[in-house]
Amino acid sequence: MKRHTLLTHVVAFGSLFMTLLAPIGQTAQAQGNTGNDFVPPVVFQAAAPTADRVQSIQSTVDAFRAALGDPNGNNPPPLDRSGRREINWDGGNPAITTTTDPVTPFNTFLNNRGAQFTTPGVGLSQATPSGLAVLFNNPTYETTFSTFSPSRLFTPVGSNITEALFFIPGTNGREPATVRGFGAVFTDVDQPDGSGPGKKQGNRGASTLVEYFDAYGQLLFSSFVPASPGHGSLSFFGVVFDDARIARVRISTGNVAPGPDDDEKNDIVMMDDFIYGEPQPLN
Repeated sequence: MKRHTLLTHVVAFGSLFMTLLAPIGQTAQAQGNTGNDFVPPVVFQAAAPTADRVQSIQSTVDAFRAALGDPNGNNPPPLDRSGRREINWDGGNPAITTTTDPVTPFNTFLNNRGAQFTTPGVGLSQATPSGLAVLFNNPTYETTFSTFSPSRLFTPVGSNITEALFFIPGTNGREPATVRGFGAVFTDVDQPDGSGPGKKQGNRGASTLVEYFDAYGQLLFSSFVPASPGHGSLSFFGVVFDDARIARVRISTGNVAPGPDDDEKNDIVMMDDFIYGEPQPLN
């Protein structure tokens, strides 16, 4: 737990200085452990407009899954070190459409899938697009966002930041872990230039940023998520390393926290499926 604790402080106070900004259309950037022992990860990314959006990114998502290995579901260790875990926010049944109250840390999948999520905001919630309209008191959200896997999406409330930590499944957060890859589906990443009140100075890239850190808080890799214009679009971004070195993932969704209308000034973004490598013991 010591290294995870260190990582928390580095992310909180140092991420603005460590972030590398990659222009859309260029290769995402690696930073930190860039000596002879550093092998850049394989990057998987795709974006699709409203029409045929699921089919358009499906092949990239499937290739990412294949790179990580077979699904391990909720199975506890011991397992082969290959394989993956997935979270689709649907409670195992797309008929579940309830909106969950915002909470942080979000520990629903801590024990059975080894992932914990936090936000500096009010909390994290699962909701359908219509549920988001109620949650944020903004009726436009019902048609602004779409799902990759029905029926719910995942979002921070009171912030646009989500952070993920990993643990050995079955330990209820007692054994910190690392993973070799992490990817996520996003809906309605519109702005390819990072414009808006939440942009970082010198920003050159889409509004949604994914940052990967090791157990010591060092930034391993970062990239903006590819954008696609129009409401309800879907995007995917993920990376796979040769070994399990990712201890924390920080996701900045859009350029402002959810609440305002999604327009030319504010790019509001929600998340769908999370896919990551089987958590490995923190050495």
